[in-house]
Amino acid sequence: MSLINQNFLELEDSYLFSTIAKKVSKFTEENPDKRIIKLGIGDVTRPIVPACLEAMHKAVDEMGTEKGFKGYGPEQGYQFLRKAITENDYKARNINIEEDEVFVSDGAKCDCGNIVDIFSKDNKVAITNPVYPVYLDTNIMSGRNVTYLKVMHENNFQPELPKEKVDLIYLCYPNNPTGTVLTKKELEKWVKYAKENKSVILYDAAYEAFISEEDVPHSIYEIEGAKEVAIEFKSFSKTAGFTGLRCAYVIVPKDLKGNTKTGEEMSLNKLWNRRTCTKFNGVSYIVQKAAEATYSEEGKKQIKENIKYYMNNAKIIREGLEKAGFLCYGGVNSPYVWLKTPNEMKSWEFFDKLLNEIAVVGTPGVGFGDCGEGYFRLTAFGTKEATEEAVSRIVDLFK
Repeated sequence: MSLINQNFLELEDSYLFSTIAKKVSKFTEENPDKRIIKLGIGDVTRPIVPACLEAMHKAVDEMGTEKGFKGYGPEQGYQFLRKAITENDYKARNINIEEDEVFVSDGAKCDCGNIVDIFSKDNKVAITNPVYPVYLDTNIMSGRNVTYLKVMHENNFQPELPKEKVDLIYLCYPNNPTGTVLTKKELEKWVKYAKENKSVILYDAAYEAFISEEDVPHSIYEIEGAKEVAIEFKSFSKTAGFTGLRCAYVIVPKDLKGNTKTGEEMSLNKLWNRRTCTKFNGVSYIVQKAAEATYSEEGKKQIKENIKYYMNNAKIIREGLEKAGFLCYGGVNSPYVWLKTPNEMKSWEFFDKLLNEIAVVGTPGVGFGDCGEGYFRLTAFGTKEATEEAVSRIVDLFK
């Protein structure tokens, strides 16, 4: 009989959002007449914008002709999209990223998990607590030693630098789940640490499009020297509503190196390219044409309107709950609002109370790590009407 990967036995029995889905499903079966408002997962609700739809329609028509048909595309992504990414997301911010440092993928979640393939399981990994579960679970699956960086009210939700040397550091800003950010000055400390300790920062910037404040970096490469120590993940899912289309990208700079056991330097860009060519057949041409359209003049305008809509929802949540006495964080540079549960309630207790008494779904903070106990995450990815109704229900419940 085949032996299993024993590391899987170290995982929690169920993925956080699967547990939530089961609870909601059970409640729905028992209460078919109640209208549930779901502000739990980060799934968008507004449709794909017209500019992207038009690009997809054209791409579909191309695929129906001999001249325009596309089979297997480049595993790293089509040149037209990689060029659009470098010009709009980097050169426009005076950051020099070359096209062969861009790898188009089917999602930042996948990239954040898959990136560990090119690193030894002997690497020591630093992960914030609370944290997006994928960072932790994929490293547990690989059998790595994980150290936790506490993110709490007491340190203003800014993790302190590791007191010991670590090899890989996961940072997500704007942060999921807390919605908080790091300023350029604060991020500079992490780049400095990584350079001094020859560490690699795995920087998840999936929510950068929601940033509204000037001193918050949209890319870690805005920090001098970051190309020597950081891999960056970005996504079209939250920015352009591609949660169902699946498209993202990862930047692996050619300046970034790793070491073999004998001390020889190796290009991480080269290793990731090799991994990509072996395990991935690329994102569909139709989806990549839609992604390219996000950078058109009309695409940018339409997407900006969607982001404005979601951030207004975040404002409704944050201000509505704060007026009712809740302590809230985030919701300014992020579509997530992180709130302190009232009356010292446990996170899952608060979840059950909202679901069972007012049919509102959020995410218990403890599901992101024990430092999230006593907190709760609400997302702005609903309709304005549903968001207002959810806030009203919560406020009335705790009057």
